[in-house]
Amino acid sequence: MSITGECFCGEVKYQINGKLRDARSCHCSRCRKAFSSQASAYALVEPSQFSWMSGKELLTSYVGQHGFGLQFCKVCGSTICGIYNGEVHGVTLGCVNGDPDIELGMHIYVGSKASWEKVPEGGAQYIEGRPD
Repeated sequence: MSITGECFCGEVKYQINGKLRDARSCHCSRCRKAFSSQASAYALVEPSQFSWMSGKELLTSYVGQHGFGLQFCKVCGSTICGIYNGEVHGVTLGCVNGDPDIELGMHIYVGSKASWEKVPEGGAQYIEGRPD
């Protein structure tokens, strides 16, 4: 199965030769800011199955102190993927084209969701991060 995705302006494109896994929505204040939304929608990917098709030179990154970060399109600002120690860790589901054959399985950090948000039914909900 091949999954493709792209940013809002279409300049940055990627392909995944495999399946997405462990889809989640994070409701913490940091994800609200990074995704400019009430929550993130994110799924993990096997780094060896991910490749950039075009626009890799248009990416800019924000990386935190623990090696986790996000990559954005410099042109349109779309949050495209998450990285860990320089490797793609997962993708934002909003930038995936078509049906990636995955559903959000959990909502994390619902204890710090925005006061105006109502978390949808379905999927496990965790006050903080998912228990290991």
